[in-house]
Amino acid sequence: MKDEIKKALACLFFALLAGMTAQAKLNVVATLPDLASMAREIGGDRIQVICLGKPAEDPHYIQPKPSCIVALNRADVLIENGLDLEIGWLPALLEQTRNAKVRAGAPGRVVASAGVPVLDVPTGPVDRSQGDVHPGGNPHFLLDPECGKIVAGNIAAAMKRVAPGDAAAFDDGLAKLLARIDAAQADAQKLLAPYRGAKIVTYHKSFPYFVERYGFNVVGTVEPKPGIPPSPSHLAALGDRMKADGVKVILQEQWHETRTPALAGKKSGATVVVLPTQTGGDPAATDYPATVKLLAEKVAAALK
Repeated sequence: MKDEIKKALACLFFALLAGMTAQAKLNVVATLPDLASMAREIGGDRIQVICLGKPAEDPHYIQPKPSCIVALNRADVLIENGLDLEIGWLPALLEQTRNAKVRAGAPGRVVASAGVPVLDVPTGPVDRSQGDVHPGGNPHFLLDPECGKIVAGNIAAAMKRVAPGDAAAFDDGLAKLLARIDAAQADAQKLLAPYRGAKIVTYHKSFPYFVERYGFNVVGTVEPKPGIPPSPSHLAALGDRMKADGVKVILQEQWHETRTPALAGKKSGATVVVLPTQTGGDPAATDYPATVKLLAEKVAAALK
């Protein structure tokens, strides 16, 4: 009788262990909300996602916390934007982890920019006198949904490398996400088509991909160089240019202050449009495809 009880308990133990193993989820860490959003849609209930950055937080200057190190130590997959967008904070965090799964070159490390047609790649040496210029090119490619589709493919590929048993589910999640991005892109194109060629000003040089996709014409930036605050003379000259060109809007992300661009827009009557450029930056920006459409809606409304 004792032997039978022992066998029964052993069977129960191994059954529970097998169940726990089957239910174990892939731990995914993303640096940015858009990347986290894509991962959730691709992985579904087979993964759990932690995002290190907040929607209204400048991705260049995310403030690391101890919880970030804990998340990275547990990660099976790490998704970073790439093109040195996170250079100021991510390497320091990774130095404090001992997780080989997310080291550079590991199967679980995703550089989202891989395969993206990069804009603004410097043709010569880069130094600090040029401002916050990225040697590999402009890192704000997620503002173009076509680039977003490439990124989604990179994320799905990494998940399949790390958890090949769930490959079919990840492929299904990817297909559904790509269809939603295509639908959002079609809506955005329809909304913005009447304003193709419109002249705009941006705060930071973070809209080249958006501008190229939808056909706008950037006539200037509030920052004279990326990351460099404008002087009064620069703002005055920019205001004159905006007035001459009939610029109606100044586009900027949520993490920039609005007083300075408002000074530039005062001469021309241009409106400062604060955009939720990342998932979660607005109640309607519930995921990446929704954010794509929302950006188009807000820009179209401002240009009417």
